[in-house]
Amino acid sequence: MDLTLDFPRVKAIVESYTEKVDSLIDSYADNKEQLISLLQDIQAEFNYLPQDVLVKISQRLDIPLSQVFSVATFFRAFSLKPRGRHVVTVCLGTACHVKGGRRLVDKMERDYGIKPGQTTGDMRFTLEAVNCLGCCALGPVVVVDGKYESQMTPDKLDRVLRGYK
Repeated sequence: MDLTLDFPRVKAIVESYTEKVDSLIDSYADNKEQLISLLQDIQAEFNYLPQDVLVKISQRLDIPLSQVFSVATFFRAFSLKPRGRHVVTVCLGTACHVKGGRRLVDKMERDYGIKPGQTTGDMRFTLEAVNCLGCCALGPVVVVDGKYESQMTPDKLDRVLRGYK
């Protein structure tokens, strides 16, 4: 196995990353009050909020780092840890729980080796459990990358997740 680093390729990746971050921050340069929107855009781009980017936001927009981290940690929608390519959200609200929602979490723990809040080693899936998704009549409900899957069973979950690489 060749472990030699392709330095031109690594440099290009780093430059691309830096350009994306700078471009996003520049788009909010005159709107410090839009910090949440900027963080949403950063997370949409990288699937989490990298710490170095939060520091850069603080410096470039002249917002105290404590305030940036406060916002980033207050909202559950933000993640400070890298997340998988696909986010699997299982509803554990009362209706979904009664209809078998917990069995879906148990299946993910067994088959993929992750608990809620964790990501598979191959960065394929991140598992989240929530208290309610507001669609109780359809339960149990699983949301994968924003797509709602209703009346979910462990077998149906297998079929759904096979479609996500």
